[in-house]
Amino acid sequence: MLLEVHGVSKSFGGLAALRDVALQVHPGEILGLIGPNGAGKTTLVNLITGLLKPDRGDLRFRGTSLVGRAPHRIGRLGIARTFQVVRPFRYLTVAENVLIGALFGRGGLNRSLAAARTRVLEALALVALEHRRATRVMHLTMADRKRVDLARALAMDPELLLLDEVMAGLTPTEIGEAMDLVRQINRRGMTILVIEHVMKAIMGLSTRIVVLHHGEKIADGTPEQVTRDPAVIQAYLGARYVAGQR
Repeated sequence: MLLEVHGVSKSFGGLAALRDVALQVHPGEILGLIGPNGAGKTTLVNLITGLLKPDRGDLRFRGTSLVGRAPHRIGRLGIARTFQVVRPFRYLTVAENVLIGALFGRGGLNRSLAAARTRVLEALALVALEHRRATRVMHLTMADRKRVDLARALAMDPELLLLDEVMAGLTPTEIGEAMDLVRQINRRGMTILVIEHVMKAIMGLSTRIVVLHHGEKIADGTPEQVTRDPAVIQAYLGARYVAGQR
C-alpha cells in the first residue's frame, strides 16, 4: 500500500474536523476525495503533508509513519501537493518558483543546480508553460498560477501527488484541459489523490472515490457505487445531480 491512514482524528478548539478516518491509497490509482465544504478534506491533506499533526491515529507512507515529520522531510519521501488557495512567490519568475520544488523535493539534496533546472523545464513542458518561464508570476492569470503550482509539485518528483481543488474557478474548456493533464500525469506512473467539487472532473478521473461528511468517512468505492449510495446523495450529491446522470 502506498499510503495508509489509520483512525486519524483532528480537532480545532474542541470542534472535530476529522473523526477516526481510515483509508488507503493504492499505487497507480487516481483516488477522488469529495464532500461538502468543512468535511475535513483539506485537513486530511494537511495531515498527510505534515502541516498539521493528528490528535490520534497514524499516517504511513510505504510503511513509514508521517506523524511528527516536517513538511520538507515528507516532500523528500515522495509526497507533493498543490494548494486550494494558490500562493506562489509573486515576484519570482515561473521558472524560479518551480525550481524550489526541484531543489527541495525527492532527490533534491543530491540534485545539482543544472539537473534541477532540467527538471524545471520538464515540469513546465508538461503543464504547457515553458514559454512563460521568464515571466514573473504576478503577471499570470489564475489558471496559469495554478499550473505553476502544479509544476512546482511535479518538479518535486513525487510518488504521490495531492491535488487540492486545482480546477476551482476554471472555465469549462480549462477544466477539460486540466483533466487531460491529470490523466497524462497518472499514465506516467504517478499516484494521485484529488480533491474536487467539479463533479464532471471527479467522476471522470477517479478510479475510486472516498466521501467525507462532518469529518467522517461515509463512503468508499467506485464512482458508480458512490453515486448510488443514499448517504452520499443526502449529504453531498443531492437528488437533482443523480437524476441528471440518468
